[in-house]
Amino acid sequence: MYSFNKTQGPRALWKGMGSTFIVQGVTLGAEGLISEFTPLPREVSHKWNPKQIGEHLLLKSLTYMVAMPFYSASLIETVQSEIIRDNTGILECVKEGIGRVIGMGVPHSKRLLPLFSLIFPTVLHGVLHYIISSIIQKFVLLILKRKTYNSHVAESTSPVQSMLDAYFPELIANFAASLCSDVILYPLETVLHRLHIQGTRTIIDNTDLGYEVLPINTQYEGMRDCINTIKQEEGMLGFYKGFGAVIIQYTLHAAVLQITKIIYSTLLQNSV
Repeated sequence: MYSFNKTQGPRALWKGMGSTFIVQGVTLGAEGLISEFTPLPREVSHKWNPKQIGEHLLLKSLTYMVAMPFYSASLIETVQSEIIRDNTGILECVKEGIGRVIGMGVPHSKRLLPLFSLIFPTVLHGVLHYIISSIIQKFVLLILKRKTYNSHVAESTSPVQSMLDAYFPELIANFAASLCSDVILYPLETVLHRLHIQGTRTIIDNTDLGYEVLPINTQYEGMRDCINTIKQEEGMLGFYKGFGAVIIQYTLHAAVLQITKIIYSTLLQNSV
């Protein structure tokens, strides 16, 4: 991060941020439209059954399929080196995504995998991430609420503590769910990113040095070939390249949560 900031400026650390928001918007919009015009439920009720769960996961799968071309374009914009990248507009992600679907736009190499080959790994990663995060979120939230209830029964709590107990369990549960799902699925995410970027003539930064660029020259034929190639040529650690950034990300996230809790409790105590 220091090398990038020194050679390319702080903007390089925020590249692709706009397209990331666009992908989130496309995902939410697609999910809303699909659930509106189909019987697939957007939310699962407390009295759920296997059919309802299956229909809900089918909705999620269709949503990931619709958003996949834009996710691919956003990923390329995020990893493309600032040294060789032209100034692109905020809607370039939409243009590239549509171009990827209809086969027009920026020329790609013959190594580019068709979108049909990317459907399974993309949907698999998205659905597994959703399932793992949902289970962990509900589990952590249940434990925290039970702990809070027991503490309330054991001793009377102040209004300040009651306010904290009302809001912070949700934040902690979301944090734990996101952390666990990202850590568990990191190897699959590595494979997914390599498949999406292959053949797009993307030039990435050399993260070991910070001032060189590297072309993407992989020749993966699909998800299985990508997994086998990484295992043979790079070993199991090849699936965890860049994992240190995830550790830093969630360390900062935890610090922000703790600081927010301290500030919030201080403000509430002063107002009492």
